[in-house]
Amino acid sequence: MLVLENLSCGYGPFRAVQSLNLKLEEGSVNALIGANGAGKSSTLMSIAGHVKIQEGKVFYKNNELNQIAVHNRIRLGIALVPEGRRLFPDLSVEENLKIGAYHKSKQRYSTNIERVFELFPRLKDRIEQLAGSLSGGEQQMLAIGRALMAEPSLLLIDELSLGLMPKIIDQCYEVIQELKKQGMTLLIVEQNTKKALEVSEQVLILESGRKVWEGKAEDAKNNPEIFEAYLGLSS
Repeated sequence: MLVLENLSCGYGPFRAVQSLNLKLEEGSVNALIGANGAGKSSTLMSIAGHVKIQEGKVFYKNNELNQIAVHNRIRLGIALVPEGRRLFPDLSVEENLKIGAYHKSKQRYSTNIERVFELFPRLKDRIEQLAGSLSGGEQQMLAIGRALMAEPSLLLIDELSLGLMPKIIDQCYEVIQELKKQGMTLLIVEQNTKKALEVSEQVLILESGRKVWEGKAEDAKNNPEIFEAYLGLSS
């Protein structure tokens, strides 16, 4: 579904990611992990079209994305939940969700918002509340919901659990499991290694912009030295 071929990307002359190769199978859940500054967010942002691809190519469903604008990548089925959520704080929950569905018909909007409320019932209770007044966990739910309003087949989530309470993290991962059952493809940047391994089939570790390990999540679980070597922590 998604193929990165020798991807290098970054900001101006700086390369945040160098010569990265990656292939995601349709319907799979994949974790991208690494220390701060490893290039994880830049990888997601380049796939979504927010960071310049300096070398290499990105393919999605056999479409080369290099010259495709962000809004057209969304139309192809790619949605991003950015680090820090990046909601519109002075708009309501419903208005933020509408922005996620800007290119959808009224009928699809109605269907999709009900889907979001099924996954996150708390958002329905706060539909008229300003996004900026929500708790951190509710804001993350809204950021995921906004992305789902675009009906993506590939969902990119940057720092899913960052700054959230354990209970909210568990709720978000329950939604990930449900999306997985529905056949969605996911690429998750995550510092909570344990949670990432619980939900993912494949894991890729970045270090200083380069891939240093790739394999099955089950293999990573059984090899804690991987995390000690590259992340300085235990899985």
